[in-house]
Amino acid sequence: MANIILLGPPGAGKGTQAKRLVEERAMVQLSTGDMLREAKTSGTEMGKRVAEVMDKGQLVTDDIVIGLIAEKLSQPSAGGFIFDGFPRTLPQADALADLLASHGQSLDAVIELVVDDAALMGRIVRRAEEMQAKGQPVRRDDTPEVFELRLREFYKNTAPLIGYYWAKKDLRQVDGMAEMDVVAAAIAKVLDKA
Repeated sequence: MANIILLGPPGAGKGTQAKRLVEERAMVQLSTGDMLREAKTSGTEMGKRVAEVMDKGQLVTDDIVIGLIAEKLSQPSAGGFIFDGFPRTLPQADALADLLASHGQSLDAVIELVVDDAALMGRIVRRAEEMQAKGQPVRRDDTPEVFELRLREFYKNTAPLIGYYWAKKDLRQVDGMAEMDVVAAAIAKVLDKA
């Protein structure tokens, strides 16, 4: 069992690699975006709070996100947890450490998918073009303008986590521009040492 964080800018392949870990190692992916969408439609007290904030177009508070993660951590996971999209800030990183400790768990590795921004932008544009060619709708996030904003937001808020986890000796870097199978093998190697 291993608890890991997948770090990297939007489009780096975190979701793709997380899906593989779920299938191959029975890990549970805790994607904040998925959890928020699920909570919004759940009808629970927490879900009503999430829906109210999201419907106003506001950012969900750390307390809400941490509450959702706490709920998930109380459920068993044979393979461990993959934190995807959380933490995004240094206060969230501290909160995650406290949360794991309160559940008798710890973080085993922080895997940074290192990418080239220009190549990443090209990847996103190609993906949008392929979707259009197939007659499929292009995600709003996959337009160059929106992607550039998301990238700037990542570097402003989330990039400090790289130094934070490096100082704690938890950070492992993987070439996120490599082929999917090569990236998966590099992540497996990190997990096998954890």
